[in-house]
Amino acid sequence: MPGARARRVGRVASDRADKTIIVEVESVRRHRLYKKQVRLRRKLMTHDPQNTCRIGDLVQIEESRPMSRRKRWRLVEVIERTQLTDEERQAAFSTGAPEDESDGDPEDSRNV
Repeated sequence: MPGARARRVGRVASDRADKTIIVEVESVRRHRLYKKQVRLRRKLMTHDPQNTCRIGDLVQIEESRPMSRRKRWRLVEVIERTQLTDEERQAAFSTGAPEDESDGDPEDSRNV
C-alpha cells in the first residue's frame, strides 16, 4: 500500500539524550552465497517527546519526517517495560570495554 510507513520493534539501547532514544532493531536474513542465517543489528535514533522510555524497554517505532540529521523515526508505543534496576541497565548496555588489570608486562598476556 503506497504511503504506508515502516514499523519496527526493538530494544532501547540508550536514553541519554533529551527527547531522543536509540533503538536497536534486529533482523534475520539469509546469506546469498552461504545460505546461512545472518543476524543484522541496526541502531536507529528515535524521537521520544515525553522521555518515557528507559534502557531495556521493548518499543515499537515508525518512520517519520526528518527531525534532525540522523533522527528519522518516532516512538509509537512502549510494548514492554524493563524490570531492571538503573545499575543493571547500565551494566547490560554499557558501551565501554572492561578495563585490563595487567601492568603492561607482555609475559602476562601469553598462554602458559
